[in-house]
Amino acid sequence: MSETPHTESADSPDFDDMTRDIAEVPAVEVIVTVAVNLMSAAAVKLGLTEDGEQHKDLDEARKLVHALAGLLDAGATEISSFHAAPLRDGLKSLQLAFREASLVPDEPGQGPGEKYTGPVYG
Repeated sequence: MSETPHTESADSPDFDDMTRDIAEVPAVEVIVTVAVNLMSAAAVKLGLTEDGEQHKDLDEARKLVHALAGLLDAGATEISSFHAAPLRDGLKSLQLAFREASLVPDEPGQGPGEKYTGPVYG
């Protein structure tokens, strides 16, 4: 049996190039990008998109909002208020949307991410 050498196809990723690309990205951009992705995913799971109820899953939304709050709490001093302020506003909006979507709202301070942000009121 002869082994055929592995060749990359035109549509497979070149991991060396990807590693070089990520090495050039500032940490602030990585943190903000992750935060925006968490926000987007949470909005979908809260039913705030066009498809709304079709993708609504409050258990999943809780996890995403909590992770976002933790990331912002840990990274806020690293990304400056220029980046952190709008992300915190978005987080608060998601926390309020979660509270409104819940049939049995959490006690103040017990909602997703409130461990990091403190109680969120409407």
